[in-house]
Amino acid sequence: MITALYIAMIILLIIAASIRVLQEYERGVMFTLGRFTGVKGPGLILVVPFIQKIQKMDLRTVVLDVPSQDVISHDNVSVRVNAVVYYRVIDPEKAVIQVEDFSTATSQLAQTTLRSVLGGHELDEMLAEREKLNHDIQQILDKQTDTWGIKISNVEIKHIDLDESMIRAIAKQAEAERQRRAKVINSKGELEASQNLLEAANILAQNPQALQLRYLQTLNDISGDKTNTIVFPFSSDLGKLLVPPKS
Repeated sequence: MITALYIAMIILLIIAASIRVLQEYERGVMFTLGRFTGVKGPGLILVVPFIQKIQKMDLRTVVLDVPSQDVISHDNVSVRVNAVVYYRVIDPEKAVIQVEDFSTATSQLAQTTLRSVLGGHELDEMLAEREKLNHDIQQILDKQTDTWGIKISNVEIKHIDLDESMIRAIAKQAEAERQRRAKVINSKGELEASQNLLEAANILAQNPQALQLRYLQTLNDISGDKTNTIVFPFSSDLGKLLVPPKS
């Protein structure tokens, strides 16, 4: 009786050890006597104890935080850059067989690629063309991790930290650029004003009566100011207009 009970317990333990349940987002890489025999799941999976082994793989997107990296830009500026990488397993077989630890391997590759790509660009490009750099890093990582069954879906550079002296230098550069733009705008305004004055002078020169009317308009404009005495010269032709002819 006791022997039968032991046998029943052993059978129950074997059955329990043979049952695996994989979630919808999981897959199981099956090995039989050390040889790859397929990818199973999701759902109920039966495994022969001591003969078959199954390794679970999670197919959901993983968010990898890349630690801050010291980068020297192409124009010899030292910065600290960190980023975040989004990836997922698309081929469980390759992720298990082709690399020992795909998570660590992806993290190390992301760090070296980040330094390599950013080191080939100047600081202004790092600050102004972040989207392009994100795309370049993502393309390089995705190509290199393809043999591991990993898909790099997105890369985002989070922070580019500069030292205080470089921040002050960038602020001075920005101020100089604003002053330059202000001078350019001012010079364009003066050029347009001078062109308008030249056109007006040409028009008045072609019509002497228009010039005389302009004198009268100017006199009317300044006549409202009674605090000063103004001497306004005018030509003899204008006097003829102001003095009516004798009948």
